[in-house]
Amino acid sequence: MPKAVVQGIGHAVPEKVLTNANLEELVETNDEWITQRTGIKERRICGPDDSCTSLSVAAARRALTNAGIAPEELDMITVGTVTGDFPFPSASCLVQEQLGAVNAGAFDVGAACAGFIYSMASVAPMLETGKIKTALVVGVDVLSRYVDYTDRSTCVLFGDGAGAVVLRAEEGTDRGVMDTVLLSDGTGAKHIGLDVGGTKNPPNRGIPEGMSPYLYMAGAEVYRFAVGAMGDACERVLERTGLAATDIDLFVPHQANLRIIESAAKRLELPNEKVFVNVQKYGNTSGGSIPIALSEAVEQGRLKKGDLVMTVGFGAGLVWGANLIRW
Repeated sequence: MPKAVVQGIGHAVPEKVLTNANLEELVETNDEWITQRTGIKERRICGPDDSCTSLSVAAARRALTNAGIAPEELDMITVGTVTGDFPFPSASCLVQEQLGAVNAGAFDVGAACAGFIYSMASVAPMLETGKIKTALVVGVDVLSRYVDYTDRSTCVLFGDGAGAVVLRAEEGTDRGVMDTVLLSDGTGAKHIGLDVGGTKNPPNRGIPEGMSPYLYMAGAEVYRFAVGAMGDACERVLERTGLAATDIDLFVPHQANLRIIESAAKRLELPNEKVFVNVQKYGNTSGGSIPIALSEAVEQGRLKKGDLVMTVGFGAGLVWGANLIRW
């Protein structure tokens, strides 16, 4: 059976940098407080001309160039995001048009910070069964548009960015997406969300009393959930593939919080040199987090052809998952 093999990767982040020092001027916080609790030093924030689509297209073009594949060769475009430019049309259709991918289908996956993992899991079987030959998967979010910069519990965490991979079906190889575990728990939906903007509270009716147009998160509850969920998903996917943590060449977790990353790595008994971290530079970019980290790992020579990489993420829903890819 063909494998869904990564051919190229790229990422894009806005030019504007928001440092911890900048946040000290906006809200009651300081660099020491933020760094100790999150590991974040700065994050990238979209300017007025940036958008979910513009970041996705920039990352996609870099991935296509890296792969040596033309947009016309794409059969499918999938974008993992919860912050598309519009409720509809989909972000993927806007990306398809701007890339000139005239032969591609397009759909979005709304799994928040686990969006890239869910998107890869949706596309890989299409490649493995021969339904399509070449695909583009983008993970992207622009959560700064929904952040209240007077709320220090959330404004210190989030940044914007996109990462993209090009996948192609290949026969006779051990490379490719090996397996994925996807999980959810809707009882935790109340812990991370956005009340206004959907069909229950549409923007044309104003903001109902007691609700906010900004993202909210119950930090303590999410932290407790994430620490357990990430390790559990990693162990499940290893068990399914018959592999051990010692087989992993690089661990690329969702970049939400340094303490959560360190906890997951400790549970797997992975040494620091096998763990990729860039949360200090970008903060939590949600769906963009994992593919941006993968792209930087390739650029830095820490992820090479044939390496076994594990990714894991969690987000609003609550949803979480992990996968193994033979790069």
